Amino acid sequence: MDGIFTYSKPVTGKNNIGRRGDQTILSNLILNSENVVIYEPPKTGKTSLLQQTFFGMRISGKQFSTAEVSLLNIRDTSSLMLLLGSTIIRSEATTPDEFASMVKVCLPDTHFVFDPASYAATDSVLSLNWDIDEGDIRSIFCLPYRIAAIKGKKCIVVLDEFQNITFLDGWEKILKIFEGVIRDSQKDLCSFIFMGSKVNAMKEIFEQKVFFHRQVNRVRLSEIDSREITDFIVKGFLTSGKVIDRDLMMSVCKRFRGHIWYICHFSSICDHLTKGFITDATLLDALGMLLSIHEPRFREMVGDLTGFQVSLLKATLEGVTKFSSAEVIEHYGLHSSANVRRLKDALCKKEIITFGDNDEPIILDPLFEYWARHYFFNLKDE
Repeated sequence: MDGIFTYSKPVTGKNNIGRRGDQTILSNLILNSENVVIYEPPKTGKTSLLQQTFFGMRISGKQFSTAEVSLLNIRDTSSLMLLLGSTIIRSEATTPDEFASMVKVCLPDTHFVFDPASYAATDSVLSLNWDIDEGDIRSIFCLPYRIAAIKGKKCIVVLDEFQNITFLDGWEKILKIFEGVIRDSQKDLCSFIFMGSKVNAMKEIFEQKVFFHRQVNRVRLSEIDSREITDFIVKGFLTSGKVIDRDLMMSVCKRFRGHIWYICHFSSICDHLTKGFITDATLLDALGMLLSIHEPRFREMVGDLTGFQVSLLKATLEGVTKFSSAEVIEHYGLHSSANVRRLKDALCKKEIITFGDNDEPIILDPLFEYWARHYFFNLKDE
């Protein structure tokens, strides 16, 4: 139970702060039947943004159905297609008879069937009566368009942790089929929303290999203003009779780079540590507790780094942006500019750093950045 500050689930309504402009952009794209891609680090507010946007669209009278699928545990093509197809069908059908009818009408000449015995045993809407083929894959990607045409209602399909599609054999061929379906289908019937928490893996799909070129629009999560976060946290403390200095709270926002999930978890710990005024000592105790929760993950992140990779991470923490200069290579022992490229790629694949539009290095996790600076390298604050 989160108490005053919610961090265990996505938030909407009064607990959802900031990013109103992002909600407007996302809503407009969906209403214009555009496809969207959102990739940001874990727990930065992607799902909250999506749910708040859907909530706003519904209260304004917009009619649509949603099918939300996570690829988190998907490792083979058949499982993905069965899950995706079943979820889309369930968005508009509720009974076994409706399931059977929809499969017959919308997935003709495929190897997908509605098997009453399988449904009774496992609640499976779709089953396969033969090995899956390209026609089956194409039909599943066409399915939301076909159902939307029959029902007269737009379908929005959310594919979460989409970067995991790269675990599938022949994933590039699957995405080529997907691109063709989007290109050839009636645009106003369906919007796909591709979401991922592995930033660099998503970049590989959408920026480096350029899948869905001109078929998707990227929505970036904007920073939440520190003053708005501070107002929200201060008011939250006041509801339980606690007081925190605004300047202290602003420093917390800076420490966590406005990462609202970390800030809410941190604030929840503070709330349980005191019955009155929240002091510097309270904040330090709460920070130690938060770090102790995440330290095993951070240790795992650095545990298999090579010496060269550790050196590049240290250089990043010390503010280096041009790693290939002779002075930097010599000072940090990076060996060569060719090795620097390999090191950058390795830290990106581990989702420790990414590179911005100006090729500046960015450590993706602000709490990991603090831990690495103070506990792994024992560096002073900048």
